[in-house]
Amino acid sequence: MPFQAKHRFARIAPRKARRLMDLVRGRSVDDALAMLRFSKQRASGMIEKVIRSAVANANEQEESPPRNTLYVAKAWADPGPIIKRFQPKDRGKAYSIHKRTSHLVVTLDERE
Repeated sequence: MPFQAKHRFARIAPRKARRLMDLVRGRSVDDALAMLRFSKQRASGMIEKVIRSAVANANEQEESPPRNTLYVAKAWADPGPIIKRFQPKDRGKAYSIHKRTSHLVVTLDERE
């Protein structure tokens, strides 16, 4: 039975979050958390929290599986809404700034 957790409207570009999601997909939970803990990317803290939340969701079930049998079955980052701002420039120009957000989703499953 899969266990899912989401972090919606995370203030990081989905392109940057996808790089780390590709690293942890398919790994065991403990291995993925260790990899994220020592990663330098800013998204690693956000993804680590989502994985911990999915583990907590798994422990809340009546038939909770042992933690060492869980692995990251699916992990993806979808684009969220874009926050649009303007930066004033010379001669009355204004350049647009797109602050991208993303929806981080992690699904854990039990290994056979």
